[in-house]
Amino acid sequence: MKIAELFYSIQGEGMLIGTPSVFIRTSGCNLRCRWCDTPYTSWAPEGEEMSLEAILDYVRAHSTGFVVVTGGEPMIAPELVPLTEALRRANQHITIETAGTVDAPVACDLMSVSPKLANSTPWEQQAGRWAEIHERRRIRLEVLRRLIARYPYQLKFVVAAPEDLGEIRALVKELAADRSRVILMPEGTDPEILRERGRWLAELSKQEGYRFSPRLHIDLWGNRRGV
Repeated sequence: MKIAELFYSIQGEGMLIGTPSVFIRTSGCNLRCRWCDTPYTSWAPEGEEMSLEAILDYVRAHSTGFVVVTGGEPMIAPELVPLTEALRRANQHITIETAGTVDAPVACDLMSVSPKLANSTPWEQQAGRWAEIHERRRIRLEVLRRLIARYPYQLKFVVAAPEDLGEIRALVKELAADRSRVILMPEGTDPEILRERGRWLAELSKQEGYRFSPRLHIDLWGNRRGV
């Protein structure tokens, strides 16, 4: 598998926030979000080929029982299914972070699905070269329905402006999703911007009955790799 990075940190987002976890970040993505915070896995993919055994050796050496497989888009990684099956045999709790556009029969304890809203479409980047492809791919309702039916899940939305809530409400209704598993998270990689957006987003979360999530790793360490 092409791996951008392996690191041991705490989960900074979502229902398991604060949980010490090993992160396996695959390289490669089928989308190109305008605000992507890991462009080294999408716009300009980096990484090295690693065997499953080498990845598992790292997990065995560092994990306290929780592993997060992220990206990029891990669901397009060719050896994802055998990796997750090996992690399950190693008694790991497995979170997979995905945009929910691709399905695969993975072993997973928490499917962390982050459907990409219209605010993600890169109309201005690279003269819009990726915009139409991204817009066409970003929401796959049939895939989202299968994932949330088959796995314990959270729906995590990146919110850039209050106007995003209309799109979120419509998608939650379309999927008949459990409101308690819907998470709103402010878009941004600067702690001050996140705090500013977090204040109004927390109020919207209260009004809507959704969960609010900060980006704890950025609060603690800034927008750095390996944390």
